[in-house]
Parts: sequence; structure tokens; C-alpha cells
Amino acid sequence: MTNVLFVCLGNICRSPTAEGVMRKKLQQAGLSDTIKVDSCGTGSWHVGSSPDERTISMAEQYGYDLSELRARKLSANDYLRFDYILAMDTRNLADVIKTAPADFQGEIKLLLDFAPGDELEVPDPYFGGESGFLRVIQLIEAACDGFISQYQLNSSIDSPA
Repeated sequence: MTNVLFVCLGNICRSPTAEGVMRKKLQQAGLSDTIKVDSCGTGSWHVGSSPDERTISMAEQYGYDLSELRARKLSANDYLRFDYILAMDTRNLADVIKTAPADFQGEIKLLLDFAPGDELEVPDPYFGGESGFLRVIQLIEAACDGFISQYQLNSSIDSPA
């Protein structure tokens, strides 16, 4: 079992979107029993809250259901549970690295490390308009597709012929 954690600042826009997108894409790829996903934030402002209404609305337009998700804060236990911790931007990445124990065995990366193109960060749409939420969906879909492709490639390489 591979466990993937998506991290943003408040866990109400970008990381829950990534969780919802990845869940659906894993289901479509037949990998739901192989890869488990979750999301959290580096801050605690929204703990227990549903994703932002604009996030939920944009996700629904693209067929992703975020209705059951609730915000939570990154915890020390996450470093024990997850193989991949994927941050939305360099600030989140720095926060995750700063709090990681020295013996963490997983990978800490930017989510967009798995996406084609030159963009490094999934921009925070919170203070913007609808176009920002659309851009988040587009970037996350591309990165999730890239992660799944890389996972499948690595799994086929690791499997005996």
C-alpha cells in the first residue's frame, strides 16, 4: 500500500482538490486498493471545516466530490503514515521539510514535480476569482496523471517478468 498526503496552507482549497482528483483518478485506473490519499494544511485556521464553497463548486463541475472532506492540520503522525508528502507550493514544502523528523523515509516533493511544464507551484486561489480555482483543477489533474503514470511505470519495473 502506498500512502500519499497532499498539503497546502489551510486545507480548504488546493489540497482537498488534490485529494478528490486523485481519488477519482485512482479509481478510474484501478488503483484505489493500492494507493490511499489524504490531505491537510500546515495551518490550523480551518480545522474541521469543509472545503471552500468555490473549491467544492469547481470540483463538482469537473466530476469530483469533495463533500465529505474536512480540514485538518499536518501532524507528527503523518510522517509515519505517508510515503509521499506532496506540497502545493514552496512555502508549504519548506514547512513540511522543517517539521519532518530526521528519520522520515518517504518523499517530500512539490505536487507539480509530477506535472509537465515549467510551473512549480499550484497557486492559492483563495483571494482570487473563479479563474484561479479553474487553474488549480487543471494543474492538479495534470500532476495526478503524472503521479499515476510514474507509479505504474515504477511498479512494472519493480515487478518480476
